Amino acid sequence: MELDTIAKYIDHTVLGANATRDNIEKICNEAREYRFASVCVNSCWVPLCAKMLKGSDVRVCTVVGFPLGAMSTAAKAFEAKHAVAEGATEIDMVINVGWLKNHDDELVQDDIAAVKEACNKSLLKVIIETCLLTDEEKARACRLAKAAGADFVKTSTGFSTGGAKVEDIKLMRKTVGPVLGVKASGGIHSYQEAKAMIDAGATRIGASCGVAIVEGQNAAH
Repeated sequence: MELDTIAKYIDHTVLGANATRDNIEKICNEAREYRFASVCVNSCWVPLCAKMLKGSDVRVCTVVGFPLGAMSTAAKAFEAKHAVAEGATEIDMVINVGWLKNHDDELVQDDIAAVKEACNKSLLKVIIETCLLTDEEKARACRLAKAAGADFVKTSTGFSTGGAKVEDIKLMRKTVGPVLGVKASGGIHSYQEAKAMIDAGATRIGASCGVAIVEGQNAAH
């Protein structure tokens, strides 16, 4: 895979609480230049990103129920609907990990389905937070996301105890089959790490160092 080809896999991400307007404008300009798949930002920045990226192929992604996933379903659905109305074309939501661990599978699936409905035509990626789950829980979370109509499953928020692992991508891809997208996110700092995730079955890469990845550099951890 060529360095410039990998750009189309990358969600160029800034989700820190201390992100400023300058930070957001910078990633939007970089996303246009390098032709990344999307920028991924907190929802307060969606209108700015939608304005800056209008007319480009770069999508506007935002997060819902982030980073814990333990908000009410109604709150998640409202957050998604509002973000879409302001210009978000992709939504990355966090599942309710506690419900999953309780085997409250119907609640988990309904939570995802409510956000999917609120997304209208925007893509929904479901963050399962793999670092907190057993392999059985990872597979069950993926099956529930698929049943609820999600477009992608995603490894991590990047704000918990760990990020993406190749073995998790393989498990997720095996579970959801060839139709759904799989997004590797958290702790990916180089072209080699990103390519390993893609080779394992990932169709998106969430990274805050997208420029370093496409330029073949190894970003500082």
